Amino acid sequence: MLTQTQIAERVLVQEHLAHEYLSKQPENADSTAIKQRIKELLLKNHATLVAHYYTDPAMQELAEETGGCVSDSLEMARFGHRSTSDTLVVAGVKFMGETAKILNPEKRILMPTLDATCSLDIGCPPKEFADLCDTHPDHVVVVYANTSVEVKACADWVVTSGIASQIVEYLADQGKSIVWGPDKHLGRYIAEQTGANMVIWPGSCIVHEEFKVQGVDRLRQVYPDAAILVHPESPAAMVAIADRVGSTTQLIQAVQDMPNQHFIVATDRGIFYKMQQVASGKTLLEAPTAGVNATCRSCAHCPWMSMNSLHKLE
Repeated sequence: MLTQTQIAERVLVQEHLAHEYLSKQPENADSTAIKQRIKELLLKNHATLVAHYYTDPAMQELAEETGGCVSDSLEMARFGHRSTSDTLVVAGVKFMGETAKILNPEKRILMPTLDATCSLDIGCPPKEFADLCDTHPDHVVVVYANTSVEVKACADWVVTSGIASQIVEYLADQGKSIVWGPDKHLGRYIAEQTGANMVIWPGSCIVHEEFKVQGVDRLRQVYPDAAILVHPESPAAMVAIADRVGSTTQLIQAVQDMPNQHFIVATDRGIFYKMQQVASGKTLLEAPTAGVNATCRSCAHCPWMSMNSLHKLE
């Protein structure tokens, strides 16, 4: 039986979940008109819209309504490759558009804005990373897909978070040492999983780095049955308390497969749109990023992803 304190805390959490970015708001005439204009433009230009899991729910919904897809960055590019459209509109951050162009060199790649970048991209300047690689000529360079095309050009291998451990383990079994970039938390996680000797670039995601173990512990006291889902870009302390660690796609699958009714999710809250589709009867809780006196219980949303607005597609 819940205590009065737990009941009060659950009320606060439910009030938080009622915030506009977590609940689908009724469309007004203006937003409906904008979506219709975008649909007409996509059709007129023989274009397909693909959206990342972290973009606004309205963008994800539009991608699905128009025959596009909502997925991780690699699958967005793969979807574009399978598409017969001449143009691929990529709602995400800049490196995602670059990845789409690499896999679809013959297609025109458009984005709602080219100002949407990523802290992993900004924090790993190509010249400095190339210099690091040059100082370790006997190492294999493995680069996380979440970085610029210039940094990718330094790599022997480019990996997603879903396959990074397997690739590094394969290389380590051959006696290879690794230069890894750009995410230090993911690099540390991979090193622990594989035992590989890794030189790790000190980059990080500004969203995942902010999750707080103390806040998660307090939230789990209110929801003791909740499973904790953590993206491996998060700090080691967060990974240590996770019930499941995985990529965006793997975390969505976890919500669907695990028997728990409540989930504390430590990744960008944009992913809730897809999680709610596959597990509509389950409750999703944002892992806290902020302190007790902060203006938000969780600020878990990439500011650059939020730049992908419908207005910028008109």
